[in-house]
Amino acid sequence: MALIKYIDFGEPAFVRDPYPGLAALRERGAVTWHEPTGQFLAASHAAAGAVLRDRRLGRFWRDREPAEVYEPFNLLHRNQMMENEPPAHTRLRSLVSGAFARGHVERLREPVVAEAARLVHRAGSHFDLLADVAEPLAVTVIAELLGVPGPDRPKLRPWSAAMVRMYEVTRTPETEAAALEACREFTDFLRDLAARRAAEPRDDLISHLAAVPELTPDELVASAILLLNAGHEASVNALGGGVVALLRHPEQLARLRAGPALIPTAAEEMIRYDSPLHMFVRTAAADVEIAGVRIPEGASIAALLGAANRDPAVFADPDSFDVARDPNPHLGFGAGLHFCLGAPLARIELRAALTALLTRDLDLAAEPVNRPTFVLRAYESVPLAAK
Repeated sequence: MALIKYIDFGEPAFVRDPYPGLAALRERGAVTWHEPTGQFLAASHAAAGAVLRDRRLGRFWRDREPAEVYEPFNLLHRNQMMENEPPAHTRLRSLVSGAFARGHVERLREPVVAEAARLVHRAGSHFDLLADVAEPLAVTVIAELLGVPGPDRPKLRPWSAAMVRMYEVTRTPETEAAALEACREFTDFLRDLAARRAAEPRDDLISHLAAVPELTPDELVASAILLLNAGHEASVNALGGGVVALLRHPEQLARLRAGPALIPTAAEEMIRYDSPLHMFVRTAAADVEIAGVRIPEGASIAALLGAANRDPAVFADPDSFDVARDPNPHLGFGAGLHFCLGAPLARIELRAALTALLTRDLDLAAEPVNRPTFVLRAYESVPLAAK
């Protein structure tokens, strides 16, 4: 395989299929310097895992400048757990996880299964997996979790989709303007909803967060939006990429149909094989060595999760899709301090959708359309047809 000097994260062919390029990068070295973005890249499973777990590497939020332009975006990030380290991260995560632990995941298990079955059953002979199943399921799950009223739920997906474009390596002014407007609108909406739930509490996460006096209004809004964006995007993108992988491996689909007990391992393989999140950046608080490479204080290093999840040093035949792969120590939900808080709910959602889809004999009706992004890998549409 030819080695590459630098990856172009915006190059269309790379975005469509990043794995050959990531494999070439990994062969070049577990950690390499990427001149175009001015950061180190960790491409092996061991190096990416070390980046996620080493406490000398952290998330140290700095407001984007000019601050008056980016304030709607900055407000949400300086107040969320993912962009902070202890003690701020510990305080925020403990407060949010305390509210999260009040039975919310378990109370949603049966409704998620029922909603997935309903969406798949009502889909016609030709439908779009994302628009007709994955997105409405994810919106329903997050809306039920947070307590968003029914009439307001259609706003969630557009807000989330616009906001997460800010995380891409390549962005346009139009993309940023749309993201900032989504930040403003979603913040205003959640402030109002939190005030209403504080006055009249219900059995939802916003009500429970509003009842936590140690959580400021800005922290409440930032935490709720983080849960929406992280959970919603990951669930939709993991299901889209996973089902495409499954349909392109008919022998694995037949194996899963013959043994539905494999659904949990198949769901994990979907996350590993085509990771919904490809890059998580951390900054060195002190000089640190990762895979024999010195990362100087103040430098950034990106854990390339998609590259790590295809590392042949950890995964046998890593470019093969195997619904029974076990063990499967993928890094799709991160690792260490910032391990995804919503992973249990995401797993319920993915397994429920997969179970429902297996009740129908489906195939790709046309070539899926990729979203032109790398950090959050996704399809714009996945057309399906009943056989």
